[in-house]
Amino acid sequence: MNAESHDVNPLHGWMQRFTPVPPSVPHARRAADAALRAWGLDRGSAALVLLVLSELATNAVCHGRVPGRYFEVRIAYDAEKLVGVEVSDPREGCPALADPTPDDESGRGLAIVDTLADAWGVRERIVGKTVWARIRL
Repeated sequence: MNAESHDVNPLHGWMQRFTPVPPSVPHARRAADAALRAWGLDRGSAALVLLVLSELATNAVCHGRVPGRYFEVRIAYDAEKLVGVEVSDPREGCPALADPTPDDESGRGLAIVDTLADAWGVRERIVGKTVWARIRL
């Protein structure tokens, strides 16, 4: 993980790649949950991190999908108070906060991340982008 983006000096780290299909989001959440629990995070803290991860992974599947390419999820934990979540996908462009109407059935993912995370942002990659979030427990 890039410490410049989320300021987490990781004692623990986890990374996995997933196929950009909807069933991969719960798979990523379950795999990340196992890592977070192994690191000793309580259920409430893990749930917060997993919600942010789910929103970013859903965006990668829905908006960052490129045929034949995976999306990647990384988590870093400093074993004290900060967790960094990164989701990278091969699609160019920066996601933006939407302003959905009450009747819209989507478009709230980054607003949820913005509310729950201490900070979040987007970093360009050679191919695609990484959306990162820093969560203070």
